[in-house]
Amino acid sequence: MTHIIWISNLGDAGLLIPLALACAIWLRVTGKHLALRWLLSLAIGMALVGASKILYAGCGIEISAIQFRMISGHTMLAAAVWPVSLALVAAGVNAGWHRAGTIGGLLLAAAIGVCRIVEDAHTPAEVLAGWLLGGAVAILFLQRLFSEPRKMPRVLFAGIGLLAVSSIAYGHRAPFEAMIADYSPWICERLGL
Repeated sequence: MTHIIWISNLGDAGLLIPLALACAIWLRVTGKHLALRWLLSLAIGMALVGASKILYAGCGIEISAIQFRMISGHTMLAAAVWPVSLALVAAGVNAGWHRAGTIGGLLLAAAIGVCRIVEDAHTPAEVLAGWLLGGAVAILFLQRLFSEPRKMPRVLFAGIGLLAVSSIAYGHRAPFEAMIADYSPWICERLGL
């Protein structure tokens, strides 16, 4: 079970939000609009996850026929951030390798999602929704970024930075779950749901 928790932790917001911010800093080198587009795309995905969790935790809204309560946040973040991170590093080595990085990130996110199911944290429907949403965030962003062949600059420096951020942030837990549990009933009450 320890290896499952180890893999599952690779999807925690405490790790992936700092990693996403590090990617934004790297993207800033190639253009301000790219960093902003990345952060906006990720924020939209996170907002959808948050909304689904609030609707379930505060309002009791779920789709019981398919055992869907909320979008898996670990899986969504993993499917958004890991493909972008790995694609940027791969494109820094060779402009055409970004697809391999994207696929590697999506496979890692799928493994994280499976661990969330094994841990009984989410159902298959919730993990699939998270993987599809995060994958869409990553792929839509990367398609735009690599619409023309592009070699990412300063790959060694950026790669070491991403590794350092990941090493420092790994194992830290973001407080989002507790915040959602605490404030969801209040939000649903205010919305009349």
